[in-house]
Amino acid sequence: MKEEQKQHLWWQTGTIYQVYPRSFQDSNEDGVGDLKGITQRLDYLKWLGIDGIWVSPFFSSPMADFGYDISDYCGIHPLFGTMQDFDELLQETHARDMKLILDLVPNHTSDEHPWFQESRASKDNPKRDWYLWEDAKPDGSAPNNWLSVFGGSAWEWDEKTQQYYYHAFHIKQPDLNWRNPEVQEAMLNVMRFWLDKGVDGFRVDVMWHMIKDKQLRDNPVNPDYNPLELPYRQLFPTYSTDQPEVHDIVRKMRDVLDSYNERMMIGEIYLPIHKLVAYYGRENKGAHLPFNFQLLALPWDAQQLASAIDEYEGALPQEGWPNWVLSNHDKPRIISRVGKSQAKVAAMLLLTLRGTPTIYYGDELGMRDVPIPEEEVQDPQGLNMPKMNLSRDPARTPMQWDSSANAGFTNGKPWLRLPENFQKVNVAAQTDNPYSMLSFYKKLLSLRQQEPALHVGSYAPVHADTQMIAYTRQAEGTCFLVVLNLTHRPCYFKPEHHTYKGTILISTYMERESTPVTGAINLSGDEGIIVRLD
Repeated sequence: MKEEQKQHLWWQTGTIYQVYPRSFQDSNEDGVGDLKGITQRLDYLKWLGIDGIWVSPFFSSPMADFGYDISDYCGIHPLFGTMQDFDELLQETHARDMKLILDLVPNHTSDEHPWFQESRASKDNPKRDWYLWEDAKPDGSAPNNWLSVFGGSAWEWDEKTQQYYYHAFHIKQPDLNWRNPEVQEAMLNVMRFWLDKGVDGFRVDVMWHMIKDKQLRDNPVNPDYNPLELPYRQLFPTYSTDQPEVHDIVRKMRDVLDSYNERMMIGEIYLPIHKLVAYYGRENKGAHLPFNFQLLALPWDAQQLASAIDEYEGALPQEGWPNWVLSNHDKPRIISRVGKSQAKVAAMLLLTLRGTPTIYYGDELGMRDVPIPEEEVQDPQGLNMPKMNLSRDPARTPMQWDSSANAGFTNGKPWLRLPENFQKVNVAAQTDNPYSMLSFYKKLLSLRQQEPALHVGSYAPVHADTQMIAYTRQAEGTCFLVVLNLTHRPCYFKPEHHTYKGTILISTYMERESTPVTGAINLSGDEGIIVRLD
């Protein structure tokens, strides 16, 4: 076992947990979570079985996009605390033998960042070329047809200097010009600042957006656009994202990380698998983990998922390490997508597939999206397109700790409302209940930590049909069979060419645990099992 673990790094054997800092724990009664709050809850994360904590942005920001619009990459927004609070969080995380990963937002800054203030000052300012400025077309219209993810054109007219600037997201988030070597060096220095402090890595925001087509060609029209989708999807972002030169930038970031000991980089990349795997880089010198969002994006369908898992496994470069995600701060929570009855099956899938899993805070409780009344919506994506129900607020509500007022999240007025049922769905209520979602997650994480077969073992598909997925995980003579029923109806696992014999270690129906199985296995609706094979 020691030999097996020696070859693997912490981010390969471990589980990552995403904290959205506004919503995790408030320590000063202002209704917004903060760094001290995260520090107060580290023992819970350690108890749960988490190895690495990824914290969404807490840097200086006007908060036009809740911290993804940064005005000082090396400063901390007073809402979240001070640099001393950060230093304490890092120290306390490491004291518990856990890692801390920061959110790096290199594609764009706030329009209040000093860099942009200078860039905007005049056409001949030394920092003019740090951002993407272009003349209008002869008729005064935008340079091309590129759209903003948050709605409307991605080009904004600047009256003072009589040019347009480009913003892939919010109007207050101008994109940096990553073709400029000075921009590259400035951002690599930001990475060095935090790495020198001892952070263990970065999750890099919208990595695939960082370089744009030099010729600024129009994006092609999407003939299959559905008007109920984001308006951004009217066009394919062929020229505004995923340009070949982006891989040189990722390599430079990786070189910075490699100059420190055992640091890692996750890339946020929403691309098809064949394009995603390119972000591992030549000779695996790109992102350690280009985020694989298939479980977020695909329908909850056994055959589609089985096919996607196999395609991903087959597309990975030789040394590329896989990873899986069920939920994040930009998408509906897993339970709101697959329903309460399938949530444990989803957890079992996430924590038994080969590769690094990332858990979104609160998913381990079965937290679901909370309806936020129109007048309480805060997310710019929701505010900019009010009639489309595209706000990300429902998946960002406060963590539910106990049954006291505001679920133990704050003694103030929470920045987003909590659900009516938080008295039942919370950490305190679930900790000692063996049937709870939290106990189920803890049991899965504990087994995963103990068993090399589950955290570094090989993966082999066994069976998939319209209802179920089955696969094995194997290492050092130990083999587990995982069978998951992704429907509400009973299903029957009857392998033709192989007899599986073993004991059910974990089931979504606890009563079946410790029972032996041989040959055919009957599964109830919404059942998943992990079998230790003899």
